Amino acid sequence: MNAEQDRAAWHEAEALEAAAGTAGRGAADADTAGRLADGTVEALGAAGFAAAFAPVRQDGFPATTATFEAVTRAVAAIGEGCTSAAWLASLWAYNGRFSGFLPDEGRQEVWAKGPDTRLVSSMVAAGVTAEPVDGGWQLSGKWLYVSGVEFADWALLSSAPPREGDRSIRVFAVPKDSFTHEVSWSTLGMRATGSHTLLVERAFVPAYRSFVWDDMRQGVLPTETGSAVHAAPLFAVNGLTFAAPILGAARAALRLVERQLGQQPSGARAAAQNSARIAYTRAAGEIDAAALLLARVAETADRGRLAEDGTAVRSHRDATLAVEILVGAVDRLFRVTGTRGQAAAHPMQRIWRDVHAAGSHAALQFEPAALAFTQRLVAA
Repeated sequence: MNAEQDRAAWHEAEALEAAAGTAGRGAADADTAGRLADGTVEALGAAGFAAAFAPVRQDGFPATTATFEAVTRAVAAIGEGCTSAAWLASLWAYNGRFSGFLPDEGRQEVWAKGPDTRLVSSMVAAGVTAEPVDGGWQLSGKWLYVSGVEFADWALLSSAPPREGDRSIRVFAVPKDSFTHEVSWSTLGMRATGSHTLLVERAFVPAYRSFVWDDMRQGVLPTETGSAVHAAPLFAVNGLTFAAPILGAARAALRLVERQLGQQPSGARAAAQNSARIAYTRAAGEIDAAALLLARVAETADRGRLAEDGTAVRSHRDATLAVEILVGAVDRLFRVTGTRGQAAAHPMQRIWRDVHAAGSHAALQFEPAALAFTQRLVAA
């Protein structure tokens, strides 16, 4: 097996195809229930998402056998069937990447279960206390919007809302027997992500299960690790985490309109037909353009070029711009489906809700990315 084959070996094509099919078949029920089915969760695990960016050896493969490009493509494939399932798959992968900032002993403990170790995370901290004690910290508090908490083995939790350059803010790895959750997620879209509130009460966290949040922001790894994937600055690649599910959902919306156009009766008004065809074509081009932007983000990170001047902020800009384009394309396609697309039984309305909910994530807002991109133009 050569190096490129080895790096692509984090999942089997058949397992990914099976996971995409399972997620798609269960999407409507998951949306109604507000929870992914256990079978979908197991299929995502079998497809290898949790171990994609694992910082320790898994099942005979070296640490980090995936690329950003491969994970983005795989997550989008899941998103064509179920946006919520893709969201969870993507977070499993990227939370695994975050665990690479732990000291070696912490990484080994977190991944002791093996490649299906499921990590969740939250930096939206509320009322947190992290008291230094002998050998580590005593942690209490609550963390909001913890997607997939019901299925988690470990949680990565910040001591406070992150602030750039603040090295007092730490991230703690906490096992599932040290936290609980309360059901708090009830939203218009992305209903099945299970992004509930996580609670910790006086849990001891040893020093080796903690790292400085700002090191993760900058991509500063512990000295004993050297993975380029893990060393990527947070905001240079974080947009891929949340944009890939949206890309998949937009492609699903495009297919729905393709089918509708193919079923239009020949006697339909020519003006209405032409308008729908033009909207479809524009949306198809927009989705392709967004995919190309995201592909450049992934390729830049995979090649280890994020240290070049302006590249990291350009990647942040590209990811947020891609999401703006995708949301607009889905809006355009939603209008083409008309009243039928708003029916509760029609998948277009679920896709539309999911894309708008996912696109509102803080990491996907264009304005902060634009300000960072133009900072070099501002006189000191």
